[in-house]
Amino acid sequence: MRLPTRLRLRKPDSHKGHFGHIFIIAGSRRFSGAALLCAKAALRSGAGLVTLGIPESVCGAIIRIKPVELMLLPLPETKEGTISIAAYKKACEFLKRADIVVIGPGLSVNLSTQGFVRKLLKNIKKPTVIDADGLTSLANGGKYALPPESIVTPHPGEMARLIGIPAAVIQKKRKEVAKNFACHYNSTVVLKGDKTVVAGPEGIYVNATGNPGMATAGSGDVLSGVIAAFLGQGLDAFSAAKYGVYLHGLAGDLAAKEKTQLGLIASDIIDFLPKAIKRSM
Repeated sequence: MRLPTRLRLRKPDSHKGHFGHIFIIAGSRRFSGAALLCAKAALRSGAGLVTLGIPESVCGAIIRIKPVELMLLPLPETKEGTISIAAYKKACEFLKRADIVVIGPGLSVNLSTQGFVRKLLKNIKKPTVIDADGLTSLANGGKYALPPESIVTPHPGEMARLIGIPAAVIQKKRKEVAKNFACHYNSTVVLKGDKTVVAGPEGIYVNATGNPGMATAGSGDVLSGVIAAFLGQGLDAFSAAKYGVYLHGLAGDLAAKEKTQLGLIASDIIDFLPKAIKRSM
């Protein structure tokens, strides 16, 4: 599959503001790696700017290992080192400067953090990728609405919590479940797994790239970063999800050829994103 023209060709007078400022709200003391993987993937997928909103006590450790291009926004935290509902005002203020939002990787299921996620999602008016613990926060809140141009990226277990249907049943009718959710919530669904399904009100795409070696911690966080970067470069939600899933899988296939499926880790997928992009030019 060839990437769309707007991802392959950049005008000579382009600047970073043309390619999106991604605000990633992620991480906790225990799961800081998820936030960093997501941010690195967004940078490697063409995002103009990336800011990572993370619990304030984690920032010191992240500064020492983060890419120098990545910006940080320390956020008020709980005593467990997760983002607190007290971070709502600061996050809302920063949203004014961002073009795209990612929320969920590594946030934890702390009750205060869940409250923060649900409150913030009610007030986001920009394209948003909701993943991992962000989806759990939604599911635990009962009735919910999604921001405009939302992309949700559940695995079958997370989708089961969102719609109240067992994962085993979802696996038997993946396309139908994803399409129904997308139409009901006017959103785009990335139902992860073998032959990941991307569904939106406008159609369905079933992905053919990827391999079992990608069933490893952090792989989904990388995917969220890639999709967000494509949103920031002007693709609509369905296209960003479709091409993001394809490229993520292709990078995983290229990584597996060198690292083997057994030895593959999520960071390898990021390392092979440039080669995957080159293959798709």
